[in-house]
Formats: sequence, C-alpha cells, structure tokens
Amino acid sequence: MQRGVLYGVLAGALWGTVFLVPRQLPEFSPLLLSAGRYTMYGLVSFAALLPMLRRVWPRITRADLIALVKLALVGNLLYYLFLASAIHLVGIAPASLIVGVLPVTVTLLGRGDHGAVALSKLVWPLAMIAAGIVCINVDVFTASAGNHASTLTKIAGLGCAVGALACWTWYAVENARYLQRNARFGGNEWSVLWGVVTGALGGLLWLAVLVMPAGAVQESVGSGRWSTFWQLNLVLAIGASWLGNGLWNAASKRLPLTLSGQMIVFETLFALLYAFVYDHRLPRLLEVAAIVLLVVGVSWSVRQHSGGAKDTAHGDGIVPEGDLPGIRGAPGVGETDASGKNGTEHRRAAN
Repeated sequence: MQRGVLYGVLAGALWGTVFLVPRQLPEFSPLLLSAGRYTMYGLVSFAALLPMLRRVWPRITRADLIALVKLALVGNLLYYLFLASAIHLVGIAPASLIVGVLPVTVTLLGRGDHGAVALSKLVWPLAMIAAGIVCINVDVFTASAGNHASTLTKIAGLGCAVGALACWTWYAVENARYLQRNARFGGNEWSVLWGVVTGALGGLLWLAVLVMPAGAVQESVGSGRWSTFWQLNLVLAIGASWLGNGLWNAASKRLPLTLSGQMIVFETLFALLYAFVYDHRLPRLLEVAAIVLLVVGVSWSVRQHSGGAKDTAHGDGIVPEGDLPGIRGAPGVGETDASGKNGTEHRRAAN
C-alpha cells in the first residue's frame, strides 16, 4: 500500500502544474488551452504506444474503447475546460480550493466499494481536511477583498470550478472501478491508450476551433506567445498528463477507492505551493494552517486503511517491474515475467 500512496503523491505533484499554465497564458481562451494541451498529449501518447502496440492491441475490447472515450471526454477535456475557465475568472487559489473538495466527494461516492473503510472511521480525518479547506477559503476571500471583479464574473468562475469538481469526481471513481475490474492493462498501458483517445478528441476540438470565424474563440496573439503556448502544453502533455496519469493509475490499482480519493488532496497542496513560488511570497498563516490540516488528515486516513482489505488488484508494475513510460510493462493475464509468475498471479484473492 505504501507504493500506492507514493504514486498518488507524485501524481498530485505533477497535476498541480496544470493550475499554473492558464495563468501564464491569460490571453488564450480555455477552449484553445484544452484543445492544445490534449492534442499535444495525444501525439506524445501515440509515440509511446507504438513500441507496445502489438501486445496491447489484441487485448482492447469494445467496452474498453467506450470507457476510454467517456473517461477522456469527462476527465480530461471537460475538466480542463472548466478548470482553465475558473482560473481565468477567479484565480488559482479559489479554483484549487473548490477542486480540493475532491477527497470528500470521491470518498462519499465510493463509500460502498469493496475495500472501503467505514465512514465512521473517517469522520475525523475528513473533518480535518474540511477544516483545511475552510482555512483556504477564509484566507482567499479575505486576501482578495480588493478584487473588483463583478459578481457575475465571480459566480461564473465558481460555477466553472464546481463543474471541474464534478468532472473529476466522476472520473476518479469510474477510472478506479474500471481498473480494479479489469486487470488486462498496466498503469502505463492504460494511460497511453487514454492519451491517444484524448488526443483524438482534442484534435477534433482543434479542428472545430479552426473552422470557426476568426476572433470567435481566440483573439490575435503574437508568434512568440504561440511558441510559449506549445512549449507549456508539451510540458503538461509529458508531465501532468502522460506520467501523472500513469502514476495515478498505479495508485488506483493498489489502493481502496476511499483512500485513493484522499490522495487527490496533494494536487491542491502542490498547486498552492507552485502559486506561492510563482508569486514570490511565503504562505500566510491561514494557508500554513490549511496545509498542516490537509496533510495530517490524509496521513490519518492512511493509518485507518492500514488494517483494511488488501485485495486491491494491481499488476501495473511501475516499480519494480518497470512499467514507467517507455519501459516494458508488467505482464498481463497469461503473460510471464522474469520470476515465472504470470499476470493473473499479481491479483490477490479476496479475504
């Protein structure tokens, strides 16, 4: 289970970077940011798919393709469209605050799943996480009292952040459940397939933007800013999307759903950390209190899960089998690894 927690933390560190890019590219519309990021992600994923295509393609079913399209549309395109809109309208901190409620929403939505700890045992850890989010909330709206954005703009921004929260809650639960029901794919394999499907949807969105009248979606910007646009999207494609999703899939395969939901809090923490660095400032007192409460709440939740069910399906083998992007993955069902164990043996029987 410790590996699953580590992978969840690393995924959060990479995902936290997505909050910075819309702020660094304020002149680009959220629609264009979403289309550009995921078109680039698709190209990177397609290059990663080629070496493993012959062993992965025969295992793909129609149900897999349908699941990939749904997860890519909701968990990637719609989520980032809402998130980028929220950051443009109300800023990084309020957006990360609302998305930071994910540990609570995912835990509540996954409370009936196998391996979940009773909510009565999670009341205090969740209360600490909620208290941390309240601290961030109070600090954000106190510190931004001088913000003269219109009420309508604030409502629209908060609505977009709630939309991002809804998309990510659904994605986190459905992706974890699908991975635990299907042990045919390793974490990297599923991430790469997901990236290719996301890239195809991103490409279609980009084509739709191109056929729209000039200025309808995007105002004119200088060539230098377009260069920055593609460079930042390449960084997100490789780091936040490709590697981050692979690590998250690895965590989802190893952890009960209620615990994997808790791991999402690290996306919020790292997003806040990157915002402090970007703004060249230290966190304020309430921000420090929020970080402490969130970390302690998640750590407490980990201890509550340590004696729970241990039958989480895995086999993605990011460590030590070597299922990192660009490295051969762990064996699937019917395949044999160096120790002579086939992929089926990587699943533990239920207690």
